[in-house]
Amino acid sequence: MKTSNPNFLAFLTKLDPVILLRAAIFLIVGVAVTLWLGKFIKKQVGKRYSPHVGLLASRFFIYTFLSLIIISFLKTLGFEVSALLGTAGVIGIAIGFASQTSVSNIISGLFLIGERPFELNDIVSVNDNTGVVISIDLLSIKLRTFDNRFVRIPNEMLIKTPFTNVTRFPIRRIDLKIGVAYKEDLKKVRAVLMEIAKNEPDCLNYPEPMAVFNDFGDSSLDLLFYVWSTKQNWVKVKNSLMDAIKERFDEEGIEIPFPHVSVYTGSVTGPMPVKIVEEDKK
Repeated sequence: MKTSNPNFLAFLTKLDPVILLRAAIFLIVGVAVTLWLGKFIKKQVGKRYSPHVGLLASRFFIYTFLSLIIISFLKTLGFEVSALLGTAGVIGIAIGFASQTSVSNIISGLFLIGERPFELNDIVSVNDNTGVVISIDLLSIKLRTFDNRFVRIPNEMLIKTPFTNVTRFPIRRIDLKIGVAYKEDLKKVRAVLMEIAKNEPDCLNYPEPMAVFNDFGDSSLDLLFYVWSTKQNWVKVKNSLMDAIKERFDEEGIEIPFPHVSVYTGSVTGPMPVKIVEEDKK
């Protein structure tokens, strides 16, 4: 039975119950099987290639087969599918012209999919946003920041803006800026720092730790302490090193200075009187 532009409820009441039941079963079973196969494809492709590729393959499969199932469902009910597809094509062209930004994001997304500068669960930093990649789509990527905020970044921005993949490589360097008093022996300070790195079990021996004299600061000799660790242990190692440095410097009598401010009023002006006034206790 063919019909064009029917009232949907009235149209359903006129259908043969057998046809309606068959179409409903086909729709329910088709959707359920498609979703299950999508999860299966995501898991298997993700194991063989990467979670990123698995997610994209799963979504492509689900969207394609859901479209075919809906078309078959409507055709079984008696809709003129060719007319619907023609109308959808005209509407799609109109929407395409009206949404050039979305088209640009889709094209940018295809470039990102081909280039693969990051994958799911990578930590990326874009402008002021840093977080874990939880979804990669044709229009945008989604991040979960470390304070549990949801951030959506259009793909076009990722193409035009420099961004940093923090966890691209398996190891990361920890950079600590350390200041010691001018009176301290730098050889002793370096030896203490290297011993601290050696005693930290999660520090890597290669690349080797380094303690580099960086600058003559306003109130300190500034050193840069470089230590490498796996990306999983980066935060843990950094925190452990800072605790160990403070503890060992106190034990060795190595002074960590803090800025001092001197007020000078000129040679003609007399000393500024300073008087300590005790507050009245009420």
